Amino acid sequence: MPELPEVETVRRGLAPYMEGARIGRLVLNRPDLRFAFPDGFVEQVEGRTVEALSRRAKYLLINLEGDLTIISHLGMSGSFRIQAESNEGTPGAFHQQRSKDQAHDHVVFELTRAEAPARIIYNDPRRFGFMHLAPTSGLDAYPAFAGLGPEPTGNFLSADYLAQRFASRKQPLKSALLDQKIIAGLGNIYVCEALHRAHLSPERAAGSLVRANGKPQKSLEQLTEDIRMVIAEAIEAGGSSLRDHIQTDGSLGYFQHRFRVYDRQEEPCVTPGCPGTIHRITQSGRSTFFCPACQK
Repeated sequence: MPELPEVETVRRGLAPYMEGARIGRLVLNRPDLRFAFPDGFVEQVEGRTVEALSRRAKYLLINLEGDLTIISHLGMSGSFRIQAESNEGTPGAFHQQRSKDQAHDHVVFELTRAEAPARIIYNDPRRFGFMHLAPTSGLDAYPAFAGLGPEPTGNFLSADYLAQRFASRKQPLKSALLDQKIIAGLGNIYVCEALHRAHLSPERAAGSLVRANGKPQKSLEQLTEDIRMVIAEAIEAGGSSLRDHIQTDGSLGYFQHRFRVYDRQEEPCVTPGCPGTIHRITQSGRSTFFCPACQK
C-alpha cells in the first residue's frame, strides 16, 4: 500500500495540472470502488474549480471551490495517470508497478485549463481505493481523520510529544509508531527504516524510551529526528519504488536503493562496523526488518 511519501509525490505530480483547473466533466466507469461513490458525486463535482491539492496522512485531498473536498485513498493498486499535451505519465513511485490497463480506468476528470485541456485518470485494478466527499471546513470531523496524530513532516511531532504518548506503554515500539492516533501517515517501510537508523529494536517496549520523570531519553530524541529525516528523504526522492515506475516527468523514484533494512532479509547490515545480518519477523501481521546486532 502506498505510504505517505508516495501519496505526497502523487500530490506534487498532479498539482500543476489540477490546481486552478475547472472540472468540466467527471466520468465514472463503474458505480463503486472499495465503497460506492457518494450519492450525486458527478453532479456535485462537475463545474467546480480545483482550488488546491493537499494531503492528510495517506489520503489525497482535492479541495474544490464551494467548501467541498474529494477525499481519495489509493488502496493497494490505485494510481492517477495524466493525459495532457505537455506530458503523459503516472505521478508517484510505488512498491508495486501501477497499472495502465484501460480496463481499470474507473474515474476520469476532464479538466479545462488556461494552458490546455487535460485528463486525470484514476486506475485501480484491485479496487481497494475509494473517493468520498466532505465539506472542506469540516474535514477534521471526517471519520478517518478524527483523532489522527500529527504528521511526521510537521512541527507538532517532537520527542516530548512522543514521550507523553509512549509513557508506561509496554506495546512494542514498532506497533506504537504504526498507531495512526500517535503519528498520522507513518507506515511499515519507513518505521523499519527509522528504527534502524536510531539503532532501536522494533520489539522494545515503547515506554522504555521515556524517563521516570516523563521526559524523553536521548534515544527517543534521536528516533524523532530519524523519523523526520527518512520521510523527508523519501519525499525528496519522489517516493519509493521497488520496480520501475514512471513519474509525471518521466523520471523514476530511486529511494529503494537507500533502504537500509526493508526487504533485505539475510543481507549484511549497512551500519559501519556492524557484523549483523538483517532479520525478518512478523508483528501484528506485518513484516518487520531489522538488525538484531545493532538495534537494541
